[in-house]
Amino acid sequence: MPTRTKFVFLMHPYEAKRVKANTGRLTHLSLRDSELHLGIGFDEHEAVQALIQDPRNFPVLLYPGRESIDLSTVGQSDPQLSILRDQLASRRLVVFLLDATWRLVRPMFRLSLSLQRLPRIMFSGAPPSRYIIKRQPEPGCLSTLEATHELLLALDRSGLEAYTQPTQLLDLFQRMQEFQIRRTAENALLGDRRHGPRLSGERPAGAGHTGPKRRRIFPAAPAAVAGPTSPHS
Repeated sequence: MPTRTKFVFLMHPYEAKRVKANTGRLTHLSLRDSELHLGIGFDEHEAVQALIQDPRNFPVLLYPGRESIDLSTVGQSDPQLSILRDQLASRRLVVFLLDATWRLVRPMFRLSLSLQRLPRIMFSGAPPSRYIIKRQPEPGCLSTLEATHELLLALDRSGLEAYTQPTQLLDLFQRMQEFQIRRTAENALLGDRRHGPRLSGERPAGAGHTGPKRRRIFPAAPAAVAGPTSPHS
């Protein structure tokens, strides 16, 4: 899929081992202008630093927080959006995404001062995760593929991207999960349930602890939200 924006997925080594549920790699393979790099700290990573320091690029980090520009809420005349547009008139938008669990993302962020110094962007109001074979720790948590899709929608609404195929990533996501579910059923018929994915309704005993830091970033979803809405962010 072609995009104006270059996406750079920074994947934790632990995430790279999770082949069956690795949506970061699937997203990278789906976007024509994207890169994927493994690591924990990236201040000494030559390829990452080259992208950050290239004057033709305008690098930003997708990371939620009070210091981030929420592309889902800024108006067309918002000064922050105007600054972004001015920068992108002569430079390419390069979005860095940290691909790991929330527990592992925070150390990746702390260990990379060059990423901390980048402008930060985010989106909000996204539908609940469409993950069936994996349960997300919080209602606001999304897979890397879903986060990329929501960001593309937000960039498109802001006039910073032309997201002309908004169903393509989600269709791939659904097909990946359907494949895993079929394989799990086949394995069950053969008496092997060791390596199948856990459906979202299943949860190990003792799971469900909500960390206060994660709760501040991902507040509980409103009770009225019942499922995915039409793509629009």
